[in-house]
Amino acid sequence: MAKTSATTTTPPGSYERLGLRVQKVINSPTAQKAKAALIFRLPDEPVDEWEQLLEEIAENDNVTLAHRDDGGVQIFWVVPKED
Repeated sequence: MAKTSATTTTPPGSYERLGLRVQKVINSPTAQKAKAALIFRLPDEPVDEWEQLLEEIAENDNVTLAHRDDGGVQIFWVVPKED
């Protein structure tokens, strides 16, 4: 008889929740069509995790971040054409 291991799923941490939230915004049909998304840090999200996420997004090729006066960050991207 095969042993079944009890797998416990741990809930995502705050950084993972932040990433999932931003990913939903970026993957929305409206953002995909415009190749742009506007994101804001929520009050309960740690500033250091927000800054880490923005750094990781900015590291991607063909992605531009624009910090707005209202605290939002506009993300723009270009999809390179295949040769």
